[in-house]
Amino acid sequence: MPPAVRAQLLATEHWSLLATRSTAQSEVLSRITTFLMLVSSSIVGLALIGQVTRFDGRFIAFALVLLGMLVVIGTLTQIRVGNAAIEDLAHVIGMNRLRAGYVELDPAIERYFVTSAHDDSRGVWQTYNHLAGPRAILQPLASSGTFITFVSAGLAGAFGALVAVALNAPGPVVGVVAAACGVAYAGISVMLGLRQVRRLGRRSVLFPAAAGGSRSGSDQAAR
Repeated sequence: MPPAVRAQLLATEHWSLLATRSTAQSEVLSRITTFLMLVSSSIVGLALIGQVTRFDGRFIAFALVLLGMLVVIGTLTQIRVGNAAIEDLAHVIGMNRLRAGYVELDPAIERYFVTSAHDDSRGVWQTYNHLAGPRAILQPLASSGTFITFVSAGLAGAFGALVAVALNAPGPVVGVVAAACGVAYAGISVMLGLRQVRRLGRRSVLFPAAAGGSRSGSDQAAR
């Protein structure tokens, strides 16, 4: 196949992956925005219902139903964000492999790339964060998935506290139940997320970087 045709095919696939990645990210941001709007409007609704019912048993019943729904919606949003992260990883791996195809056509162009032409873990991290690299622990901590996880954990804690209040538990017990539910929710979510990361780490690699042969983004910037 002529090199020009190969380059055109690679570029077509590259733009297709870019468009798909952009669509997925927009859909996830829309889901997150909708969820946060539901949470904020629910807080306002609880305040209004509390004033009308004077925080009696009717308020507890309403709050339990509302918070239960928010926990379920938050969990579904969290799952969608996780699935979107896996899809995004697949798109990044695909685009890295396409850059490897560009490098095969003209090896001299690799030094002009900010992103990587390798689909191993180091290459993926270079594409995600050009300068910081795989040791940038703040990137996953500040991700949308972590954000949604802790919002949902807070809602789970509030739901557990309301259940304890409905059972006439004393104040200290309510606090312990709230903390336990929130921590348990966050802990289970983090554990499942780490398990998924380990599973994805066992994926097949087609274009690994040679030892010392692939510069990170910070190395490129230094030069």
